[in-house]
Amino acid sequence: MTKVQELAKMIDHSILHPTMTDEDLKRECLIAKKYDVASVCVKPYMVKQAKELLEGSTVLVGCVIGFPAGNSTIQVKVFETETACRDGAVEIDMVINIGKALQGEWIYIEEEIKAITEASHKHNAIVKVIFETDYVTKNEDLKRLCEICTKVGADYVKTSSGFGFVKGSDGKYDYIGATIPNILLMRHHSGSKVKLKAAGGVRTLDQLIAVKEAGCSRCGATATTAMMEEAIRRFGE
Repeated sequence: MTKVQELAKMIDHSILHPTMTDEDLKRECLIAKKYDVASVCVKPYMVKQAKELLEGSTVLVGCVIGFPAGNSTIQVKVFETETACRDGAVEIDMVINIGKALQGEWIYIEEEIKAITEASHKHNAIVKVIFETDYVTKNEDLKRLCEICTKVGADYVKTSSGFGFVKGSDGKYDYIGATIPNILLMRHHSGSKVKLKAAGGVRTLDQLIAVKEAGCSRCGATATTAMMEEAIRRFGE
């Protein structure tokens, strides 16, 4: 595998913005196929169509669950997971119940992650657990989440949804997303079988390489074209 191919197979091409239409999905799936990325990450209703659009390629179909705020009940998240898998998703990116994590209800969080993990694995799909590090900011909480994910057999821990907007003093909303310190902390406190995914704010090739070097196997991205074209220029096809 060349350096360019290796970087491409890190990317989960995100097709998640609320305004994205079926035409947008078609365009973005063509981009995913062009660069032969690891997967597309789509909204639940788009799974069937994405699977059809990517037929014959090595690009996998992933689906978000409880996205972006994580507020659905465990039962609803399980149903959403099973539906996505039946529709053709082989990767599941679930958002934890953020409020429960912030108030330290770790039994609930463990039950939730375990339920989605078991539902995913039953359908031969992998699961990535989104912590939303713009909201869950304490190192101790992130450490506990990593330990829970390791215990219940989740496949990946993931920094962010890319939609964890925080209201600033000026009244405007913004987010940080993946940071190297958080990635290093998550790597340190996750078991050896648990992989890492960065998401949110990774928009350049140098940022993609940086999260790779920090321990990530995957990275959510919307700036796939810009990153891959720079990789081709820098490393050759």
